[in-house]
Amino acid sequence: MGGGHGDLPTEPASREDMANANLSVAYRDACAHLLIPLNKCRRKTFYMPWECGHLRHEYEKCQYVEWLKRSKDESVRAAAAEGHH
Repeated sequence: MGGGHGDLPTEPASREDMANANLSVAYRDACAHLLIPLNKCRRKTFYMPWECGHLRHEYEKCQYVEWLKRSKDESVRAAAAEGHH
């Protein structure tokens, strides 16, 4: 499938990297470091759905993990709020 699989970035993307990649503000999050190479692969392969699968999976996995973190934080806050009433 598209792109190198062993060279995924592990550090967060800088603001400059995100701006250079033309990421809209909505996508400048903790997973932007994975979205940048995914979008490069998509453009290179003309958005063929069977290409870039590994990169897409890694990006979606990152998004899911971030969602779990937010959900956990919200449930902790909700539980704390219930305990105070």
